[in-house]
Amino acid sequence: MNLFKISLANIREKKLNSFLSALLLALGIGMISLLLLLNQQLDEQFRKNIKGIDMVVGAKGSPLQLILSSIYQIDAPTGNVPLAEVNSLRKNPFVKTVIPLSMGDSYQGFRILGTTPKYIEHYKVKVAEGHIHNASMEVTVGSKVARNAGLKIGDTFASSHGLDGEGDQHDHKKYKVTGIFAASGTVVDQLIVTRLSSIWDVHEHAEAGAGKPEEHHEEAGGEAEEEGQDVTSALIQFRNPMGLMTIPRQVNTNTSMQAALPSIEINRLFSLLGVGIETLRAIALVIITIAGVSVFVSLYNSLKERKYEMALMLSMGATRTSLFLMLLIEGLFLSVVGFFAGILLSRVGLMLFSKAAEQDFHYSLGKFAILPEEVYLLFAALAVGAIAAALPSIGIYKLNISRTLAEE
Repeated sequence: MNLFKISLANIREKKLNSFLSALLLALGIGMISLLLLLNQQLDEQFRKNIKGIDMVVGAKGSPLQLILSSIYQIDAPTGNVPLAEVNSLRKNPFVKTVIPLSMGDSYQGFRILGTTPKYIEHYKVKVAEGHIHNASMEVTVGSKVARNAGLKIGDTFASSHGLDGEGDQHDHKKYKVTGIFAASGTVVDQLIVTRLSSIWDVHEHAEAGAGKPEEHHEEAGGEAEEEGQDVTSALIQFRNPMGLMTIPRQVNTNTSMQAALPSIEINRLFSLLGVGIETLRAIALVIITIAGVSVFVSLYNSLKERKYEMALMLSMGATRTSLFLMLLIEGLFLSVVGFFAGILLSRVGLMLFSKAAEQDFHYSLGKFAILPEEVYLLFAALAVGAIAAALPSIGIYKLNISRTLAEE
């Protein structure tokens, strides 16, 4: 007697009940799997881009907004701050690195970031084609920018005011592409990087009548700076933990800037997101529980309807244990189908989420490999199926063969 074939025949006979049980299990497992994938990939993206940045300074406002706009490039900046105040931090013995950032323009939705060579050094990105920009109005573009915007070495383009690419174009000054970064999996992939002086030169015409042009001075990093100019923010790295204990308070108290600590703000963000994630996980567990109850009810009703069939099989030599295993196989089979359907659903969900994130923020979440935690999900699904099948199947051991045959 082939128990597996008989189990499959029983499942096919109860198509609707079997489909409903597998679907509920797939929805529950799919939700949990998708949450695991999103949590793992978002955490990886956030941690990778934040690495080595101890503090961000910028205009007063929301600290989280300052972090998101300066590090992750997914929010509007809080405003501008004097470059002189940013540079004053270099004199602090606890400060190791100061990387000023200037932003506000874009090209086809990709942000143009004015900064110093230290920004490129910090993210350890390599150039795949051409060379790093070394003069005003030259740019090096991220791999994603080059691919999606169709930019090549030697191309020129005009930037648009604003970060959505829909503002007025600065046609009087055009950028020239001198290099393309290799893909690094960091925020640089989606940026157009240039010198600080490029951003100032593009906007110089707006203030041409307000006063005379300022003189350029060279800073330690090899980047031309201008006294009296503003920047959007700056990324700070400390030499030791003492900087973390003293400098943020000094900045907030004694300057027009605010200091935001990435580690604190991102942990706060994840704690806020965690409430929603835990709620969704709880809903998924409820759905899985309902799926288990559905399997239980389906097999319980099936057992009641097939009492005569079971009694006949027992009278012909089948053992109660073999019939118990037959029903157990049905429950396990539905669990396996539900698990793989759930994994497939989670990947479709991740693909849709990644597409939305790519369109809105230029971030890709494209890792579809099975996570170690999903192996535990498989065992959990098998456990749900086994328990749901075993409980009604115990009735086989209480089945009275002669009475059942006589009643039928």
